[in-house]
Amino acid sequence: MEGKKKVRLPDAYVILFAILLIAAISTYFIPAGSFERETSESGASIVVPGSYEQIEQQPATVIEVFRSIQEGLIGGAGIIFLVLIIGGAFAVIENTGAIDTLIMKTISKTRNKEWLLITIVAALFSVFGGLGIIVNAVIAFIPIGIVLARAMKMDAIVGVSIIYIGAYSGFSIGFLDPSTTGFAQQIAGLPLFSGLGLRIIIYISILLSSILYIAWYANRVKKNPENSILKENRFPKYDEKSMDKVTPNLTTTHKLVLIILALGIGTYVYGVFQLEWSINEMAGVFIAIAIGTAIVAKIGANQLVTEFMNGCKGVMYGALIIGMARSIVVILENSMVLDTVVHGMAIAMGSFSSVAGAISLFIGNGLFNLIVSSGSGQAAIVMPIMTPLADIMNIPRQVAVQAYSMGDGFTNMLTPLSGVLMANLAIAGIPWTKWIRFAIPLAIIWYIIGIIYLTIAVLINWGPM
Repeated sequence: MEGKKKVRLPDAYVILFAILLIAAISTYFIPAGSFERETSESGASIVVPGSYEQIEQQPATVIEVFRSIQEGLIGGAGIIFLVLIIGGAFAVIENTGAIDTLIMKTISKTRNKEWLLITIVAALFSVFGGLGIIVNAVIAFIPIGIVLARAMKMDAIVGVSIIYIGAYSGFSIGFLDPSTTGFAQQIAGLPLFSGLGLRIIIYISILLSSILYIAWYANRVKKNPENSILKENRFPKYDEKSMDKVTPNLTTTHKLVLIILALGIGTYVYGVFQLEWSINEMAGVFIAIAIGTAIVAKIGANQLVTEFMNGCKGVMYGALIIGMARSIVVILENSMVLDTVVHGMAIAMGSFSSVAGAISLFIGNGLFNLIVSSGSGQAAIVMPIMTPLADIMNIPRQVAVQAYSMGDGFTNMLTPLSGVLMANLAIAGIPWTKWIRFAIPLAIIWYIIGIIYLTIAVLINWGPM
């Protein structure tokens, strides 16, 4: 008798296209509406509270559904090309063996203390995330996380989570992130980065829970590879055994390559704080890193191009998925239904008590982030509505800002509409359906911690500090 065919999980592109169709259909049922907007001192367009009005329905047509994919690719071009360039640059760096050797050397120094290595790397990236300097740019470091996980004989989920969840455990609190917390506080009329003390405490709690969860999962996989959510194919896009031949001995060339990489990243970090650099400058830095690596490693010009293009090919799937995810927001924006969703949320939350209202702001922002996964974009839409709503419910405005920040950040590790998440998973070869099996328990832990701290913040009347 012929055996049953194995059920294949849908590809990430299939999932996103299905969501795109659902979004397009919803534009026929969700009333179109719009808030008036005004320009803030920083030049951002923000909503005027109480200005919502329904407008003529503008449902998505069939051609608009397919056109939105092209518009999504165009709108996400900056990040898409950043992913391609980073993929190319790391292919050139990996050709020298410098990163593999450094990681093997680090592991040899922390033998049988993998938890310590996980803690150090995750904590470092969480600080970068909390400062807002590594958000979209976290994509650049996923290959390093994968190499690290391979060397520790774990799986690709551990490699992604060390980097991505590490960074987003800081970003979701945004203790010194000007584009999320800073922007939201500006809209709410609060002093810039006020309330830092309590935010640091929340950040430490989120980071600690993340490290413990990742270490717990990593330890299970280390003890028994069958415990991996990815099962026998623990590194779908990488050769799991290829690290066995790597020695921990750094050559002069390796050291020079690593110095160029460190100088390049350091230059970008300086540029972010002092020169207002963004992803375009980061792309330029990585092109320079690739060329510098080729020079010190004596890689010929033609071979440099070959290695770079092979690296681009390897991340093409993950790069283009950013545009596919963005197409869903394009459909909803063009059909003028996003403002209606925000207006409906405001009405639903209007009668809650202070504590219940703070929790509802938190959960409501998380649900809205499933649609709009841009932190600053969500702040511009939601905070002008949530600020007066918080006043009505006797919720400190500082609490409203934190509810927005965590609501925006926490769902980023779950939503398939996040181009950054989907790109990271695609680079690692992890199906989204398998990732959420790993991420959902941690998301629940984060939400419980968030609810506890928001309740405390309301009870102590958390204000500017």
